[in-house]
Amino acid sequence: MFKCKKCHSDDKFELMFNPSYQGTKNFDIANTINGDIQITVDGYTFIPDLTFMNNHAVCRYCGQINCWDYD
Repeated sequence: MFKCKKCHSDDKFELMFNPSYQGTKNFDIANTINGDIQITVDGYTFIPDLTFMNNHAVCRYCGQINCWDYD
């Protein structure tokens, strides 16, 4: 899980798609046997890490970018 350093909210991975995204927007979230969060978007599966979050995720509560830390 990741926490916003500005507003201290936890990210729930409720992804918001870029309006220009051309995929079908099929989204799934699961936990691996190791307890890691695994996200699948249109057939592409990945485990988000801190680098991913700070490069791609915007806090849905305060709108900050590059604001994530491990919780």
